[in-house]
Amino acid sequence: MPAKPGRRVALGAAVASLALLTSSGTSIPAPVPVPLAAPVSTPFEHDPVAVASTPEPAKKPRKPSYGKSLTRSLDGLSDDLAVSVRELSSGLSFSYNRGLRTATASIVKVNIVVALLLRAQRQRRGLTGWERRAAAQAIKVSDNAAASSLWGAIGGASGLAAVNKKLGLRHTRPGPGGSWGSTTTSAADQVRLLKALVSAKSPLSAENRRYVLGLMRDVAPEQAWGVSAAGRKGADVALKNGWLPRERDGGRWTVNSIGRVRERGRTYLIAVVSRRNRSMGSGVKAVERVSEMVARAIAKAG
Repeated sequence: MPAKPGRRVALGAAVASLALLTSSGTSIPAPVPVPLAAPVSTPFEHDPVAVASTPEPAKKPRKPSYGKSLTRSLDGLSDDLAVSVRELSSGLSFSYNRGLRTATASIVKVNIVVALLLRAQRQRRGLTGWERRAAAQAIKVSDNAAASSLWGAIGGASGLAAVNKKLGLRHTRPGPGGSWGSTTTSAADQVRLLKALVSAKSPLSAENRRYVLGLMRDVAPEQAWGVSAAGRKGADVALKNGWLPRERDGGRWTVNSIGRVRERGRTYLIAVVSRRNRSMGSGVKAVERVSEMVARAIAKAG
């Protein structure tokens, strides 16, 4: 079939153009192949074309740093107070005045009972009747005679030091001789101790973790102050407090509180240690104020 006139004109123009380019010595680039559309694939196939063409999700706006504002607030309170907190559901944490070391006073009784339980685990046995009674008295009513008996049972300062190495405590130094209350510690170490009561990776068995927390949930009502202020009324609180006037501080008070606070789907491990408080009452108020501040800030951030 003969070509239509319009097509002959177009073809002739193309040939003329080709001849002109060739006669001028200009090379004609090879035609560029047009790629076929890439097949649609799911993200699970790891197709590089599909991944490259997928738009990046919009970035969430960064939340303001709670740590800086908390530090500014705490700077105005006391140089003789330290706090460490970890919230387990969000993973958020905060520490203030990391270098402070204070006497434990009676919060070391939790450490002593943990050491007792680890000793029993190594011996593949449960606690004896008197050990259970002493542990309950030491934590629930903060009985000093019971704590002294348990201190001897775990091997005193050397026994506690060995256990704390196993627990990963870095700054806790057992008191000399029978002076368990003169053990020194940091807020961060006390949170590490609390973590041993809630973590499946703890050297403590699940049964023994529940046992210690059960004692701490049942402290005498008059001793339920401290980190409990981090939770509202009705929160699940397991804690131990320590208070002691120290001659080396001119009779001023060391006041400490450690514990686990659970409420509204959050679990806080909190340790507040303080020294040189004018009175036990003023120390309690400071510990409670700080506990409430850090829990509120982390709840908003998380």
